[in-house]
Amino acid sequence: MAETSSGTNRASRHHEESDVQVGLILMSLIGLVVLTIVVLLVAYWLFDDFAARRAKLQMPPSPLAETRQPLPEPRLQVAPAQDLQQMRAAEEAVLSSYAWVDEAAGFVRMPIARAIELLLERGLPVWRENRAPQTEDGTAKSPGEGR
Repeated sequence: MAETSSGTNRASRHHEESDVQVGLILMSLIGLVVLTIVVLLVAYWLFDDFAARRAKLQMPPSPLAETRQPLPEPRLQVAPAQDLQQMRAAEEAVLSSYAWVDEAAGFVRMPIARAIELLLERGLPVWRENRAPQTEDGTAKSPGEGR
């Protein structure tokens, strides 16, 4: 059998010396660092400029503007259940008692149950101003009648 590789080929085999160009990689790395620093400086300048513009556009509050005074201490309810019970008792007292709303006009406040009883006894009031004019026998007048 014949050999496939010749002796001359073996002598000419050696490693490649120009695989990696170290200078080009270092220059790329330096360029990347410089570009990163430039981008960070531009971003810092932009944010500083935006903050200055925003501060310039914001107007100070008017000295005549109402300022809210904080509530006096203590601001928390000590006994919320008791406060609710007292509020409901006060409302119940108003809803279940008689009192004048407007004595001159004759308006009175009464308990709801009594108001319902009176409404059932007397019926709803009839407003005469919205009704059509009537004749003596109780029938409605026609629009042209009585002139």
